[in-house]
Amino acid sequence: MEKNIRWGIIGPGWIAEKMAEALAVVQGAELAAVASRSQARADDFARRHNALRAYGSYEALARDPEIDVVYIATPHTLHCENSILCMRNGKAVLCEKPFAMNEREVVRMVAAAREHDVFLMEAFWTRFIPSIDRVMQLIDSGALGRVLHIKSDHAKFRTFDPLNRAFNKSLGGGALLDIGIYPVFLTLLLWGEPDTVDAVAHIGPTGVDESLALTFRYNDGRIATLFSSFMMDSTVETDICGTEARLKMHRWWFCPVPLDIARGEDPPETLKFNYVGNGYNYEADEVVRCLRAGRKESTILPLDFSLRLIRLLDRIRAQIGLTYDADLVR
Repeated sequence: MEKNIRWGIIGPGWIAEKMAEALAVVQGAELAAVASRSQARADDFARRHNALRAYGSYEALARDPEIDVVYIATPHTLHCENSILCMRNGKAVLCEKPFAMNEREVVRMVAAAREHDVFLMEAFWTRFIPSIDRVMQLIDSGALGRVLHIKSDHAKFRTFDPLNRAFNKSLGGGALLDIGIYPVFLTLLLWGEPDTVDAVAHIGPTGVDESLALTFRYNDGRIATLFSSFMMDSTVETDICGTEARLKMHRWWFCPVPLDIARGEDPPETLKFNYVGNGYNYEADEVVRCLRAGRKESTILPLDFSLRLIRLLDRIRAQIGLTYDADLVR
């Protein structure tokens, strides 16, 4: 019988809660430790999620010889630093999206993974949800005909608070890196890098994008229209339109949801999936599979894809004039 993969979590916030819940249903995984800059927060998280150990520093968890893989759930601006800390200590790393603040940081992370011969993957949970594979299969099989348009949005109203991570520039705030990354990710996954990017944004008083509209154009006629915002709620749906059929990914499309296929005026056909867990378990399953197989990266979400994604995010930020402190480091 194979031994369990022992997980550590750095940064016990909201997203870490979701991962801890997910690990409870992942075969071959156990939550062994959690770390926070506050010992009290680490103790509370460990108690609620049955973690064996709680640390009051990230360094202590990184040095724990009983940990196989660390899930990085700290603010965006710490992803690179925290990931490299763990990899230098021989730990595999699953790091939340965005992988880091810019391409330079992601290149450093990938280099560290290769130098220390450890596994590294971006925690883009949507890639591993079963509906996404089905979308790719439908497009590749020609079931939709020639796909010419993707319309995808993710807008969720948030009360303005300059200290909140979403609006705080020093923590990597802004709609693009927080929620707009989802439509960008999906379009890159399905179509690759666009030939032309047109981006417009509303930059709020804290200097980050609070609303963002994107048009991706491809030289063969394909167009994607993408939107994200903290200033309002949207449908949070994705429509993929082909010459033969239309595919709708329902509200909260990046989560485990059903799909609809519509042809002409016929009633849509609904595709349902036997989802388990809260959805984060699928990416954790992939990490367990990879570690047991001795792989250093996932074939489903390889490091090259994460590099292409961060380059595209950098390209968008350049158009809207959004820079962070990490961009000034040389």
